[in-house]
Amino acid sequence: MTTPCGKHKPHGPLSLLLQRFVELHSPSIGAQASPVRPLCNRRKVSEKMLSRLATKRLLQIRQAFRQIPQDSRSFSTALNYHIDSPDNNPDLPWEFTEANKKKVKEILSNYPCNYKQSAVIPLLDLAQQQHGGWLPVSAMNAVAKVIEVAPIRVYEVATFYSMFNRTKVGKYHLLVCGTTPCMIRGSREIEDALLKHLGVKRNEVTKDGLFSVGEMECMGCCVNAPMITVADYSNGSEGYTYNYYEDVTPERVVEIVEKLRRGEKPPRGTQNPKRINCGPEGGKTTLLGEPKPPPCRDLDAC
Repeated sequence: MTTPCGKHKPHGPLSLLLQRFVELHSPSIGAQASPVRPLCNRRKVSEKMLSRLATKRLLQIRQAFRQIPQDSRSFSTALNYHIDSPDNNPDLPWEFTEANKKKVKEILSNYPCNYKQSAVIPLLDLAQQQHGGWLPVSAMNAVAKVIEVAPIRVYEVATFYSMFNRTKVGKYHLLVCGTTPCMIRGSREIEDALLKHLGVKRNEVTKDGLFSVGEMECMGCCVNAPMITVADYSNGSEGYTYNYYEDVTPERVVEIVEKLRRGEKPPRGTQNPKRINCGPEGGKTTLLGEPKPPPCRDLDAC
């Protein structure tokens, strides 16, 4: 099929997309590109305009995101690109401490020398512990140098896994399980109680820098729902702890926060005094004795 100008009419998806983009984003071009005008003329106009329009739109999007306050950006779900800031840019020096350099060697020893990149996750975790619970871009670059890969390979990991925080968190980073079993058992009320007591929104840090509250998917103990976890960065990587608190209530999580504020260590695990670990309230009702071995335990005797 040919157009009035004698050239073949483009019919591929890219040509149609190009045509539609210009018509939607440029009224003047859209007017010129009416159905009665030859498509080849429209393409001549659109080829130069497409690049300018796309560039302009990208700049508008980046400008809009720049206006979002850093405190309102989520931690593990932060935007998947980096924007330089005074406390987070590649020009800031960053390296592992002497104590952590020994840990780096220990971590690398677990992998073949030609597979250093396999250590990217434990090294990022160590860097996050050292840096108070979050990963600046300079720390990612330092990890890239250690495992001898391009920095983008480290960025890909840090932006994919939710345990890596790319904005500041509190010294005590509280994570509320939001998966279905915990939600049914009241995790939303747990989160509301924490946010109200601390006077922050989700993913914000308290003014004293002690606490932040985020959301996390399944923590793997649904039978003890609802539950939270506390990542304690108050003592750096040397004293780092990551503890789960199960069977919590709105009142109990507030008590846990106040104990942490006083420097105390609340007992981890179930917060229900009527149960032991994952057992039922009041104790066992089945499997009270030692289980009997299977009849053919000794394979040679079968």
